[in-house]
Amino acid sequence: MNSTPSGPTTFGQLPPSTWPGERLGLPRTGPHSVGRVGRRIGALVVDWFIAVALTCLIWGYTWLNYDGFVVLAVFVLLQALQLAVFGGSIGHRLFGLRLIDLTGRRAGLWRPVVRSVLLGLAVPALVWDSDQRGFHDKIAGTVLIRR
Repeated sequence: MNSTPSGPTTFGQLPPSTWPGERLGLPRTGPHSVGRVGRRIGALVVDWFIAVALTCLIWGYTWLNYDGFVVLAVFVLLQALQLAVFGGSIGHRLFGLRLIDLTGRRAGLWRPVVRSVLLGLAVPALVWDSDQRGFHDKIAGTVLIRR
């Protein structure tokens, strides 16, 4: 008798997705599909620019001379607040993205906070699975989708 299981028994043993979001039940393209890399990077650039601008405005730094840790703290705070309240940051909205939990509902309060703090650490955001979800999204139980 063969004692090895015939198929995957845990999520980690599932085969890679054919398209990003397939394992999550999301469409291949269009509304509600996983937000692709270009949109995510565009949103990140906009949100970082806003954090730098606010840091310069509030603390009196200049565009060429500012404290990166202060900017990072402002960025994480803005991400957490905007994701919790609006379901997306200004950058996300400009690029047609929004954050949801894995059941398709609003992410709530704690998920955006956890996601934002982990995003501030950068490393979790650089580790992705075949559904194009960063480690920060996997831990928070969220996915960034197209609106």
